[in-house]
Amino acid sequence: MTLQQLKYALAIAKNGSINKTAEELFVAQSSLSCAIRELENELGITIFQRTGRGVSLTPDGTEFLVYAGRVYQQYELLQEKYGKNGSFKRKFGVSTQHYSFAVKAFAEMVKKFDTLNFEFAIRETKTLEVIKDVGSMKSEVGILYRSAFNEKIINKMLSENDLEFFELTKCRAYVYLWKNHPLSNEDSISLEQLEEFPRLAFEQGDGAASYFDEEILSDISYPRVIKSLDRATQLNLMVALNGYTLCSGIICEELNGSDYIAVPFREDENNRNSIMEIGYIRKKFTPLSDIAELYIAEIKKYLDNIRPDF
Repeated sequence: MTLQQLKYALAIAKNGSINKTAEELFVAQSSLSCAIRELENELGITIFQRTGRGVSLTPDGTEFLVYAGRVYQQYELLQEKYGKNGSFKRKFGVSTQHYSFAVKAFAEMVKKFDTLNFEFAIRETKTLEVIKDVGSMKSEVGILYRSAFNEKIINKMLSENDLEFFELTKCRAYVYLWKNHPLSNEDSISLEQLEEFPRLAFEQGDGAASYFDEEILSDISYPRVIKSLDRATQLNLMVALNGYTLCSGIICEELNGSDYIAVPFREDENNRNSIMEIGYIRKKFTPLSDIAELYIAEIKKYLDNIRPDF
């Protein structure tokens, strides 16, 4: 087993393609395939399942690459300190549903490091992409939520990607809207009051089931729905169309501005409230890096200071 083979295996897992990896590393496809076959023969396992559309990790391959990633990361750290050029930058990535507190905690964490020596990435993205990113080790940590409605399917997806979920906080549903919205002065807001206004939701991709919606109470049928891809657009639609969204109520005013408020959702006999369990996901049996530990600590610190009543 060689470091070169580990590098090849990790790159193929990231790209999901031997062809793409060969182009990326300027290596002949045949040489790459031969190196992986030799590694598999030596280990006595199959790392990749070959298909007409690329390659995917086998269960044995997933477990092996967890350890291989640690070994290769240590090698890169040695290169950073003792290598000729010393140009290696340590990397840390987070993939998250659209939570301003996750971005705020990320910013506070980054402030503690010299960005000349580190490469940081935060990806606000679709629910399935959060799971996929952490499963493929593109990101070390993912932030998402579970509820009674989506818990079964979310847990299934986590299991299939060899991931674990760790709770950060629990909260009930809030209605998030513009401060000058006709309902902004209400102590609580019912679904009946919201019927004439468009519900705003983050797009999850063609064919994505409502189990993957980022908004709580997604199992309810809404007469008016407008979807968007990013938080800035959604905030603009709140103002332009008196739109609203259903969320955790954990709002970072520093990032989103003071023009928006969260009002408790008022349940009725037909539309019960629900509980959001917000947490982070990571690879099973893989300890968090010191950077990831610091990031999670920043999230917990923020949630301890700004948390809606539960």
